[in-house]
Formats: sequence, C-alpha cells, structure tokens
Amino acid sequence: MKRFFSFAVSAVAAIVLVFFFLLTGQALAQDKKIKIGFQKSSTLLILLKGNGNLEKALAPLGFAVEWNEFTSGLPMVEALNVGALDLSADVADTVPLFAQSAGTEFTYFLQEKPSPTAQGIVVSKDSPIQKTADLKGKKLAVAKASGSHYLTVAALNKAGLVFGKDVEISYLQPADARMAFESGAIDAWTTWDPFLATVEIKSEARKIADGTTVDAPYTRFYPISTKFLAENSEVAKVVADELTKIGKWVKENPDEAAKIQAPLVGLDQDVVKLGNSRRSYAVAPVDKVAIDGQQLIADVFVQEKLLPKRINPADVPIWKGQ
Repeated sequence: MKRFFSFAVSAVAAIVLVFFFLLTGQALAQDKKIKIGFQKSSTLLILLKGNGNLEKALAPLGFAVEWNEFTSGLPMVEALNVGALDLSADVADTVPLFAQSAGTEFTYFLQEKPSPTAQGIVVSKDSPIQKTADLKGKKLAVAKASGSHYLTVAALNKAGLVFGKDVEISYLQPADARMAFESGAIDAWTTWDPFLATVEIKSEARKIADGTTVDAPYTRFYPISTKFLAENSEVAKVVADELTKIGKWVKENPDEAAKIQAPLVGLDQDVVKLGNSRRSYAVAPVDKVAIDGQQLIADVFVQEKLLPKRINPADVPIWKGQ
C-alpha cells in the first residue's frame, strides 16, 4: 500500500511538473515580442496596428507586438542601435543616411518603391511665388534629415540657388512648420504626405515643386535591428508578408482604406485619400537601384556639408528575404 501511495504521489508530481513546464514555456513564448516604431506617416503599420493582422500572423511564432509612436524618423532608426526598437517604420530615404553617418547599426529590411509626388514645396494660395527660383531671399521651413530636406536642396540647386544662403532655412518638424506656414512667419514649406495633403486641402496651399521636378524619387525604407533580424528571421518574413499584403490592399481599396485610416491618425478622409493616392505602398526587397539612389543623395549632402563625410550606403547590410 505504501508503495502504491508513493507511486501515486510520484505520478501526480510528474504530471504537475509537466503542466508547470508547459505553462512556463507558454508564458515565456508570450514574453517574446517585436518592438515596432511608427509615426503619423506610417500608413501600412498604422493599418496593421488597427486591424490586429500582424499580431495574428505572429502568434503561431509565439511573438507579440509592442507599438511605439515617434514624431520623426531619425530617432526611430537610432532607437534600433540601443535595443529600444526592433523594427522602424518606413522612413524617408535621407534618414538612414544620417543614421549611418552617426554610426547607427541597422539593416535595410524593405523599401516602399518611389513616390515622387508625395512630398513637395508649397506656398500660400495668394503668394507671389510661382516657381522655385522665386524663393530667393525668402524663408523656407523643412524637417532636418527628412526626404523633404533632400528635395529642397535639389530643387534649389536646379534653380541656381544655394541652400541656406540664397534662401533662409528654418529646421522645423511638421506641427511647428504648419503653424509658421499658416501664420505667414515663413514663405514656403517643404513637407510630405499626409502633412502636404493637409495644407493643400485645408489651407489651399499651392505646390511649386515636387520629386518629379528634380531627381528626388522619395523611396521610403524600413530599417531593422541587425541583431534582431539575425535571431528572428521567421518573424521578419511574416512582417514582410503582412506589409506587402496591406500595401496592395490600400491601393486596391482607396476609399475603404481612407475611411479606416482617417480616425486612426486624426485626419479627414479626403486628406488621407489624397495622400495615399501619391504613395506607391509597393513593398519590396531593397535592390541596387534603391541603394544607388541612396548614394546619390548622400553625395549631394556631403557636397552641401549636411553630412560630415562621404558614406557608402552599400556598406549597410541588406535583408535578402532568406
């Protein structure tokens, strides 16, 4: 009897241990997460955050998603360097260049193919300024290290004007720049969607230049933590698949996408729809064409003394989708 009792106790203890390890393993799996940064212009990630599709797709891998909102792109990429983020939302082409120049470690994960009309230089509807050359002696606001920064430099160069010399430059983030623009404190503003669409619709601002005016394709990139990618390749594949799917869906369903997205970003549907119409949302691996474009931008920024030294974007690792 004692032996039977001892055996029963041992069996129960074994069952308890099995359940303990199963529950512990499940808890540990639930503790795994991918930390993603996003901002107001991060359409695809905002939609994925809203519909929960990314969480559903990652659940079989035992991963949850931690969402972190940023007001600009460069801090997101820099956050990869210190482990505060695993994946940055799409950022303008210039942002990875400034991050690389500062020694930030990251990998080019994906790109959204060029959207040259999704950024532009605008003036007020009653402004006498009709073309870029008319900006001489005027005040212009732009966000430093943004894609609009490069557009401004390229457009001024083409018009025979020197950035920061012939035109007074104010480095302002979109919220402050819009206030300055609408109050008349500045004469022009270079910005991107949805901020561009907002002032075009709400303030009837006029666009005098965009990426089609000069060689400014405006490719957006998704930087990812090199360490996270090396350790979680399957997670990266899932994220890439979900971004590709939602990008196609937005272009195929513009009205429904704008209806869903508008309340998530606090903008009117007509603003969101206009902005979305100018973005490609074509998610793809980063290719040589994209990196060659990065080199062109970097070289211009070095020439303009906006980057301290020449960099080679091809030195940054590129995810091959393996």
